[in-house]
Amino acid sequence: MPPTLTVPLKKHLIMPIVNHTSLETLTRSIFKSRGCTPEVAKRVSQSLVLANLCGHDSHGVVRIASYLTNIQKGILQPAAELIVNNETDSLIVADAQHGFGQVQMPAIIERLATKASRQGVACGAMKRCGHIGQLSQWVEYAAQQGFAALLTVNDNGALQAVAPPGGIRPTLSTNPISIATPSDPHPILVDISTSIVANGKILVAHKENKQVPAGWLRDEHGRPTTDPGVRYQDPPGSLNPTGGYKGFGLGFLLDVLVSGLTGGYCPPAPTDAVPANNVLMVLWDPQHFQGAEHIVSEAVRLENFARESPLSDADHPITLPHDRSRQTKSDRRENGIPLGDEIYSQITQIANQSDITLPADWSP
Repeated sequence: MPPTLTVPLKKHLIMPIVNHTSLETLTRSIFKSRGCTPEVAKRVSQSLVLANLCGHDSHGVVRIASYLTNIQKGILQPAAELIVNNETDSLIVADAQHGFGQVQMPAIIERLATKASRQGVACGAMKRCGHIGQLSQWVEYAAQQGFAALLTVNDNGALQAVAPPGGIRPTLSTNPISIATPSDPHPILVDISTSIVANGKILVAHKENKQVPAGWLRDEHGRPTTDPGVRYQDPPGSLNPTGGYKGFGLGFLLDVLVSGLTGGYCPPAPTDAVPANNVLMVLWDPQHFQGAEHIVSEAVRLENFARESPLSDADHPITLPHDRSRQTKSDRRENGIPLGDEIYSQITQIANQSDITLPADWSP
């Protein structure tokens, strides 16, 4: 096994803590200043800050700068409407026209929910969508309405991040998948990338000049490294797949399904392809199967059984999917959201450039 390359990086002395309400207000003002309607700005800011609240900083306000850049380049169209290209009683094939994912996802879920309520199951395929953010937001939203949901996306062939087992060239995107079912008192859900970690977590570490844990990355020669900068050099390094060849295989097939059914692209995309999320989502209405009561009772029974397992370490309780996100959300609502100083400075600079008054409590 080649040695892990450990790169000494700058230590940060300041970790600004910001109130989630102030952060959402500021984020909303930023997007309004760039031509977004109040409703679009509201949806985008709520989604980004919710990701930060849940501890998914890779899908939170770190994305503001790239969203603004994509608006400026015309890659992201804030006023785009959802166009339905094909529709049946249980199917929607749509074009998001590069609209914000935070706007187009509720639009397609609303249509799918109506169809699933009537037919028992509905599938949506949507191409050319802006970054939809944290997938778990959308499956949880569906599960809160009583549906079981599955959601996966690819990056239209534009992002290569994961090298195949035995290879060194990044090939697949992170190709995440999220599943949720109704339960009591809240839905049960999981949200995972088929890479060992979301690419956005590498972005956050890179911006904060922090090393990443061993096992996440390989450099351009295929050697293990803890330096997130390898993802931003030429040629780039790669993320490891989760679970080795199993994760790569899952990501591979998800890429084919998503691109094949939406009309998008697998890597390598044509040179004129615009970066986007292609989206595949399925909703099931349990009422058309064995009933809502049955799926909820089974979910509760399994959760209780798992939580009653004897502990391997008395100091570490059982952790089930989404437990940490819910706990983090509670903690950050009360105590604030930590932002890396570079991200904090970047948002401050964007606000100042747009003549936006910073919140009174906006200080590190």
